[in-house]
Amino acid sequence: MAALVEVEQTKAETALEKELNPWEAQAARFDFAAKKLDLDTGIWKVLSQPAREIIVHFPVMMDDGRIEVFTGFRVQHSVARGPAKGGIRYAPDVNLDEIRALASWMTWKCAVVNIPFGGAKGGVICDPKKMSQGELERMTRRYTAEMIEVFGPEKDVPAPDVNTNEQTMAWIMDTYSMHMRQTVTSVVTGKPINIGGSRGRSAATGRGVSIACDQALNYLGMKPADCRVIIQGFGNVGSNAALLLRQKGYSVIGIAEWDGGLFNADGIDIPALAEHRKKSGSIRGFAGATEAISDELLTTACEILIPAAHENVITSRNAGAVKAKILVEGANGPTTPAADVILEKSGVFVVPDILANAGGVTASYFEWVQDRMGYFWTEEEVNDRLDRLMVQSFIDVIRYAEDHGVNNRIAAYMLAIDRVAYTTKQRGIYA
Repeated sequence: MAALVEVEQTKAETALEKELNPWEAQAARFDFAAKKLDLDTGIWKVLSQPAREIIVHFPVMMDDGRIEVFTGFRVQHSVARGPAKGGIRYAPDVNLDEIRALASWMTWKCAVVNIPFGGAKGGVICDPKKMSQGELERMTRRYTAEMIEVFGPEKDVPAPDVNTNEQTMAWIMDTYSMHMRQTVTSVVTGKPINIGGSRGRSAATGRGVSIACDQALNYLGMKPADCRVIIQGFGNVGSNAALLLRQKGYSVIGIAEWDGGLFNADGIDIPALAEHRKKSGSIRGFAGATEAISDELLTTACEILIPAAHENVITSRNAGAVKAKILVEGANGPTTPAADVILEKSGVFVVPDILANAGGVTASYFEWVQDRMGYFWTEEEVNDRLDRLMVQSFIDVIRYAEDHGVNNRIAAYMLAIDRVAYTTKQRGIYA
């Protein structure tokens, strides 16, 4: 009997491990959407795998004189529609399957909002919290040097991601420029404004999330004043989304972070919370809300739930307890395919990640365009262009969902795959 229990437990653990693998999640959705499209078998094979995977192991001199060897990745999923585009993340748990999945999501994301990029992603296995600024700079520059033939304004354009920022992009841009013997601002996006960055870029992903919320309410016949919002994550995406939603009249009642959550049924003063976090480094101890357990906030009653931190937040284990009417995915891959099935049965209206958080890559595209022109737009112009593009993309996805009788996520995948497949066919197969 004990042996049987152990076997069943092992099966359950294996199933959960597969559910939480981001590459498996991406592949499952791609396959489902491709089948719905009756995609050509050859094109299916082309788009189901990354076009290029680079793994590098490189030495870095640490502050104490030690030599540490780091492992870095860059995966280019597709360059059919233009240069590869995607962030670089620094984390101890970075792995190739995660980077593969994120690269493919970038392909579909760029296609959903119809900008001329393909998908890529990069990462370095490290713990930036245990590294000095000097160590991070040396690691970044050496990683860039290892990728010098991979990166380029017409080849592959990195951007910030988890634990990287505009300073990281400045180091990459400078290192690349030194190798090219000329300043090449358009090799990265998400840079400081004074060296070719774009106004409006830092808040763009959160702004896109807020636009997705607006469009979902408009489609469902709801009003911001009647909407309670819970946001998981108060980093760049979550905090900017929270600030913008509060300005628009939404009531943000819950914030869930890695070290604890906050709840106030009457709404949290988001500007005050942002100031508190800036001073203390945490949302904890904020006087304007009561402490809450972050995991429990995900299943607290609200109209809109926004996971805006990391992958695999909503799984088969908690999806059935989600009480939100609308799920707007600010993070990449926060919902597993198994959870999708449960949410659809529960009638939750999902705005998928490859649409909801596409504001960041869209503003990155604007930055790339401005760098190449040598002419820069006002923040109002950037935001206006972003608003119009995000609204149109939402309309495109909803129309696709209605025409094909599928949910929003599969519709977004179908629309994206259709666009990339069409371009791939047009270009033909070089032999």
